[in-house]
Amino acid sequence: MSAPREIDRALLHGLLRELVAIDSVNSTLVPGAPGEKAAAEFFRAFLRAQGIRAELEEAAPGRPNVTAWLGPQPSAGAGGKPRAGLAILAHMDTVGAGNMPEPFTPVEKEGRLYGRGALDIKSGVAAMAAAAVAVARSGRALVMPLFLAAVVDEECNSLGTSALLERVTADCAVVLEPTDLQLVVAHKGYAWFEVTTRGRAAHGSLPGEGRDAIRAMGRVLRALDEVEARLRATSAHPLLGHGSLHASLIAGGQELSSYPAECRLQYERRLLPGETEQSAREELERCLAELRAADAEFAATVRPLGARPAYEISPEAPVARAAAEAIRAVTGSVRLAGMAPWTDTALLAAAGIPGVVFGPAGRGLHGREEYVELESVEICARVLAELIAAICCAPSAA
Repeated sequence: MSAPREIDRALLHGLLRELVAIDSVNSTLVPGAPGEKAAAEFFRAFLRAQGIRAELEEAAPGRPNVTAWLGPQPSAGAGGKPRAGLAILAHMDTVGAGNMPEPFTPVEKEGRLYGRGALDIKSGVAAMAAAAVAVARSGRALVMPLFLAAVVDEECNSLGTSALLERVTADCAVVLEPTDLQLVVAHKGYAWFEVTTRGRAAHGSLPGEGRDAIRAMGRVLRALDEVEARLRATSAHPLLGHGSLHASLIAGGQELSSYPAECRLQYERRLLPGETEQSAREELERCLAELRAADAEFAATVRPLGARPAYEISPEAPVARAAAEAIRAVTGSVRLAGMAPWTDTALLAAAGIPGVVFGPAGRGLHGREEYVELESVEICARVLAELIAAICCAPSAA
């Protein structure tokens, strides 16, 4: 046995149930929601009860990350920040409960645990804690610092991970997200834009004076159809497929009897590795330039609304290879995958920390019925224990 695989199932399942029972709906996504504070305070107390030094660090007012160090005193890394050999991150916040019945009453049935956040990703918070406890109980000496973080706000603006990276660095990282126990080495990014078409207000009976901003936006939408067709015609990324776009929100006009002076479209462009917010904006600006060339009265402007980069790491990178070996040691095989959703792994990479994404299996992300497969949570914890031992622990005696 290369590492401690004996995960305390009662501890793991109990912690997961307790976490799901705490309402930690993201307070930016849902105004008036409680946010992560109660979950953070509970999780810090849990870690301390297991002999793990854990602290609360505010990422935003009333929204603390939980951070914990195991092993030797960290040395200074880039910018003088304490440096971990391995960092493991999972988020505590959830999306809103929507029409989920009894979202914070965890229910176990047929090997599944149901409840808001059970899959995304309180199961990951519980798994990383159980893995750390297993390593600590095994007596294996950590020769490299291990850093654990349960962060806030991943479901919205990633305030938790952004704040964390101001204080801590690491040689490598694992970000826990639901991956069906696949090793994710790539994910898409996104860019958001607002396009505004300008018309000329006039009475609806005066076509010679009015200019219809909404019909002008129709031309923009047709142009975006052509952009997406070109994206689908290119070679697909082996793990992520094609880039894509969709119209998200549209508004214009003021009443039935008037020509609309303005129409606004907000849309999302999903990015592949190698694509950027700038390249997506240039793609859009070319469309608008073609429309202006075809109609001298066409008028439109573009405003960027935010972006997150795509991410990709070679399967041969040290952290990817170590994670693959840990998965293989526990399950017997490894499946490499990409994720369409964005993850905080891209923020870590931008800060110089290479990482992979891994996590349990289940269904119902952000849906009415969300569940995690409990066996997959145990497997996830065992994999993390293997990885901690491989990166942070001294070799075991022969």
